[in-house]
Amino acid sequence: MNHPPVVEWTEDDQVRTARWRSENGARPPRRIVIADDRTRADEAYRLACEGTALLWRGDFHNARQLLTALARRVDRRPRKAPPSDVTQAFHLHRAAQNQRARVLGMLLVPLDAELAVPLHRAPDVREACARAFGPPQEVAGPPADAPTDTTGTTGTADTTGTAVLVSLRELLGVIGANEWRRKGVEIPALGGDRIHPHYGVFSPARGEYVDLVAEAPLPGRELAFDIGTGTGVLASVLARRGVRRVIATDQDPRALACARENTARLGVADQVEIVEADLFPAGRAPLVVCNPPWVPAKPTSPVEHAVYDPGNRMLHGFLGGLADHLAPGGEGWLILSDLAEHLGLRPHAELLDAFAEGGLTVLDRLDIAPRHPRAQDAADPLHVARAAEVTSLWRLGAAD
Repeated sequence: MNHPPVVEWTEDDQVRTARWRSENGARPPRRIVIADDRTRADEAYRLACEGTALLWRGDFHNARQLLTALARRVDRRPRKAPPSDVTQAFHLHRAAQNQRARVLGMLLVPLDAELAVPLHRAPDVREACARAFGPPQEVAGPPADAPTDTTGTTGTADTTGTAVLVSLRELLGVIGANEWRRKGVEIPALGGDRIHPHYGVFSPARGEYVDLVAEAPLPGRELAFDIGTGTGVLASVLARRGVRRVIATDQDPRALACARENTARLGVADQVEIVEADLFPAGRAPLVVCNPPWVPAKPTSPVEHAVYDPGNRMLHGFLGGLADHLAPGGEGWLILSDLAEHLGLRPHAELLDAFAEGGLTVLDRLDIAPRHPRAQDAADPLHVARAAEVTSLWRLGAAD
């Protein structure tokens, strides 16, 4: 079993070790210092900007306050006016987001061997951490300095109850995701029933694309493929619309588990088969649906894979293989935002060329404007592009 990497620090004149956990792929910090309720925000900010992580040993609520103070300091730094070139503005915006995440990610909290936070007034995060990271024995592994460890680390056995270090910012995201999983997201297209997203699986909070699938005319009700199912929301909508069999695919274990749980809760598990696959299942179907990531850029966290896709890999993979998976007279539904076009990241001609190269013809297109708050936020550095965004359902058929 591959265990997470080991980090070490000095505390009480002894070298301590623990496992490092980062779902966002952040590298283990090279230097860690101890921080507590006496640590001043300005000093913490200076250290974080220099790349020094702060391991919190004080009150948990005070750690949250310090994180808020660090965020204020990051956000008040002088920033240049957004460039008039929207593509450059996008790249600068992403770079600023990444830098902000790096600085705020320097405030660390400990987890013990049961994935609890051994700090005063800390909430019980064991369920949330186990759901996000996996069972405690897999996350913490054997003691980081056990004789079986092959990293070369020779730290002293930890007496502070610390088995794993995580960034507080990421832990708060885990807690928030677990609350969303409990409460669920109301889906009007499902008659108000809820979809419960798992950690790392994109939530269908932006309902425009769901509404399009709920309203487009079905080419048939015998069979449909849902490519990249995620939470299983589109497969469930199709099943509720009367499609007798839906094969929903994904290659992310979290998404597969999430889709199975949601389809069972919604009472459509007998109609929806969840299959692990990279894009298409075997065979052909009268209807093949896909809502790929819509921005060709590098994701920086698991959930961002639903939005960012370097080189439009999934988009081109779907369009390139669609004709071979359509039954005669069948339709492929591509649900795609044109935000990338307004950001100058994907020319509209590239999409049309991909249709032609895949042997596809456009039968119809249904459009819907975004309803999310960012589309109306004039202070957003990408407001011009977001305000012009349209999400489309392209009805595609195999060219003669």
